[in-house]
Amino acid sequence: MTIRVLVADDQAMVRGGLRLILEDQPDIEVVAEAADGAEAVEAARRLRPDVCLVDVRMPRLDGIEVTRALAGPGVPDPLRVVVVTTFDLDEYVYGALRAGATGFVLKDCGPALLVEAVRAAHQGDALVSPSVTLRLLRHLTARLPAPGRADHPLSNRELEVVRAVARGRTNQEIAAELFISLSTVKSHVAGIQAKLGLRNRVEVAAWAWENRIAGS
Repeated sequence: MTIRVLVADDQAMVRGGLRLILEDQPDIEVVAEAADGAEAVEAARRLRPDVCLVDVRMPRLDGIEVTRALAGPGVPDPLRVVVVTTFDLDEYVYGALRAGATGFVLKDCGPALLVEAVRAAHQGDALVSPSVTLRLLRHLTARLPAPGRADHPLSNRELEVVRAVARGRTNQEIAAELFISLSTVKSHVAGIQAKLGLRNRVEVAAWAWENRIAGS
């Protein structure tokens, strides 16, 4: 199955580089490019790509607004958006995450991680890279006020899964660490999202860091 991807970035050289990386894979096809946010939203709604790879800073609409328009809480049939950023734009990434992004990668992450992020999004599983997660979410958490004791409906096992997700572990890695089956991990993740009212693994990770659960 071919993964259809839209690439949105205001720099033609960056778009060309991303296209070369992605189309070097036998299962990925770039079906459209967009040079600004408004163009990205229009093309994505028209073409319905499997994954939208969106830069944070773009003219007309920025990456957060694009993400909200394509994958936000009020979108009836949301698309899968992966945000591309540099680490010093952490606040923009956090906003995109809350707007519905299913993953985020750094522009200098390298071809392998970029391809992995696209494939993960296509499979409905957000890529939360350990290098990005730990640096970004710790940085954000340090700037948040310390919460009181969080009241939540999660079991001890679910909390273990949450901590693993917050550290960037994949479902297979979580299964191995906790000595449970892959299907059990998937059930736990789905249950956690339902109990907390979260839409994806990225939001689970953010919730864990906000509530000081990730490192506990």
